[in-house]
Amino acid sequence: MKRTLLTLVALCLAAAISFAGGTTQSQTAKRTTATGLDISQPVELQFWMLGDAPKDLPAIEAEVNKLAMADLNCTVKYNYTTWTDWSQKYQLLLTSGQPIDLIFTAEWTDYQRYAKAGAYKDITALMPVAAPVLNKFVDKSGWDGVKVGGKIYTVPAMYKEYVYDGFEYREDLRKKYKLPEINSLATMEQYLETVLKNEPGMVGIAETLAANQFSAVMSLTAEMLHPWLDRGMPQYGLAADNAKPREMFPYWGSAEHLADLQLFKRWADKGFWSRSILSSTEDIATMFQTGKLALKMAGINPNKFATDLVAIKATHPEWEIGYYPFSRTTGVVHPVHPTHNGYAVPAASKNPERALAFFEKMVTDKRYNLLTQYGIEGKNYVADNGYYKMVGDSNTNGFGRESMNGWAWRNPEYMLFAPSYDAVKKLFAEFDKVATPDLYNGFAVDYLPFQTEKTALDSVTAQYLAPLQAGLVPDVEAGMAKFMAEAKKAGLEKIQAEYNKQWLAYCDDMGIK
Repeated sequence: MKRTLLTLVALCLAAAISFAGGTTQSQTAKRTTATGLDISQPVELQFWMLGDAPKDLPAIEAEVNKLAMADLNCTVKYNYTTWTDWSQKYQLLLTSGQPIDLIFTAEWTDYQRYAKAGAYKDITALMPVAAPVLNKFVDKSGWDGVKVGGKIYTVPAMYKEYVYDGFEYREDLRKKYKLPEINSLATMEQYLETVLKNEPGMVGIAETLAANQFSAVMSLTAEMLHPWLDRGMPQYGLAADNAKPREMFPYWGSAEHLADLQLFKRWADKGFWSRSILSSTEDIATMFQTGKLALKMAGINPNKFATDLVAIKATHPEWEIGYYPFSRTTGVVHPVHPTHNGYAVPAASKNPERALAFFEKMVTDKRYNLLTQYGIEGKNYVADNGYYKMVGDSNTNGFGRESMNGWAWRNPEYMLFAPSYDAVKKLFAEFDKVATPDLYNGFAVDYLPFQTEKTALDSVTAQYLAPLQAGLVPDVEAGMAKFMAEAKKAGLEKIQAEYNKQWLAYCDDMGIK
């Protein structure tokens, strides 16, 4: 009888504790079996994103946590790196052992290299168990595209987009001076010459360079000249024709390279950019939006074009902005590679299954998705005839469209666009007609075998190649010869051999013929 009484007391105490905590044993069991995961213990997930946090993030986080607590017995803390020194911060997050449950990945954040180094958990077997809906939502090409050594380390985004390069210009000025439609480098050159002659105070082309970075603008111009440079400036001077991707050949030091550098010298002599371009600190976006810049090239893709349309319409509604994608010259364009936007579970995560289950909600559950992409409906945005419309303006609204930088959890079924995005959709429809798969952006070279040579080569490119690309070297042919000689001293041939070796291994791994 005594034993029975003690058992009854224990059961009553357990029931009371469960009731006080708001979760009964049966409710916990229901939660556990519904997901196939053990979610009986509450956890807080650490979610890391690049960039800067929106002002109203705490309010959005609070709403997400109400949903996540009810669905997955968890809360989430959204963290941001800021854009200042983000690359160094990203590396520290992955190497310090700090417990992080979800982190943004992309080819431009060195996804492949970090995956090979063991920075992320292998989620190949976890996805079907922890996030079965999301596992089916991502198509086979998406999963295949992010594999490293046959394993999956990130969840790719399923929104098809193009971030292919081009340039913006003042279409109103082109019309003002009765210039031909810009459809080539020659007509671009004619536009710049005329505008600079007739619009005092304007600059043709501008660029802001980071330390040891050679000209992105000139790299992109070379891309426009040569279809086989559709990745921008070749890695370590190597290029490959998209039709024969396994056959790498040297661009640096070639006849094509010399001709390109001579073109840049001619443009520099015509005053298309400042002689101090390599030390410029001016903000290019501001220069273009305030009417100081005639042509904006570096990093301009259709999405950024749409952003500029909105910003300029607000301040200069009388201007007309044109956009010229390089694909109209080269006939080459690729949709973004599956590695372009994704989320991985870092190796230090204590809650990998819960993290994937939560990310599934972010992508496939409309409540989470709309909340984290657009904010609170009625407070931050409204849907107006199928379009996104901000409540108030950027000064009064603390959560703009995609202000969480949630590119990786876009869901095409739920996406809302501003009217200005119609211009982007039109460009995407144009690209769809000529698009081919991106074979290159999933590849990230492991430079540890040539770390010393890479450091030396970085110094050489900054010292000798950057001035050549900026047209600042009087004798281009002699300058290129000097650059090539110094590059070889730095170990260019060793670097190129190792790069080609790794590229061919990647081709074998991905079935690239």
